[in-house]
Amino acid sequence: MTAPPLLETRALVKRFGGLNATDRLSLSVAKGELHALIGPNGAGKTTLIGQLSGELMPDEGRILFDGRDVTALPVHKRSQRGLARSFQITSVFPSFSALDNVALAVQAHAGHSFRFWRDAARDRALSDPARAVLERVGLGPRADTLASALAHGEKRQLELAMALATGPKLLLLDEPMAGMGPEESARMVELLGELKGGVTILLVEHDMDAVFALADRITVLVRGAALATGEPAAIRASAAVRKAYLGDELEAV
Repeated sequence: MTAPPLLETRALVKRFGGLNATDRLSLSVAKGELHALIGPNGAGKTTLIGQLSGELMPDEGRILFDGRDVTALPVHKRSQRGLARSFQITSVFPSFSALDNVALAVQAHAGHSFRFWRDAARDRALSDPARAVLERVGLGPRADTLASALAHGEKRQLELAMALATGPKLLLLDEPMAGMGPEESARMVELLGELKGGVTILLVEHDMDAVFALADRITVLVRGAALATGEPAAIRASAAVRKAYLGDELEAV
């Protein structure tokens, strides 16, 4: 018997004026998979991520997460149920250390008030799991470095650490490699590869090399609708996908 998907959208619609940014989109993400979402600019990828995270409310359709309807739930309620969005809603405090930032994420997820923010990293119940997460993303040696002093790629790693600190069942990653150089991108691909299987990931990314290296399945969005969903080889071979989006770019992948 096939296990139910961890995340599912059913005929999801989001309108902005006369434009359907999400057009009756039905999508499923299996537990443990890394599912990539690709498409041209304006395809509706970030709008969909906003609806999944709770920042945007759909006009029609349903969102099911871990077997429950979460369509009307706000961001913090979805986070409590194990859904985390990284890189766009994560707040990094530049004047705090990397450890402070992750300890605060642990603290917030535990439901504690922030009290005196700088005390978070001095509380072993917060700092110990925070250090463990920093080690997991490769920032252990940078724990005491101010976030403002981190390189761009390291800040992205810190944002990922903050999302992981909430103990998510599903990570929504919106262009994690944006603005990175080749070495930083390679490190992020390696990191996501290490996380793969341990946490379910829905990845929005323009870097096709990264997408085809990481994804178990890929969904191609065009004008808010799913043009195709399948394993990387099937997407690579699809004439419809080539015509609508990938074209010659796919030849190099």
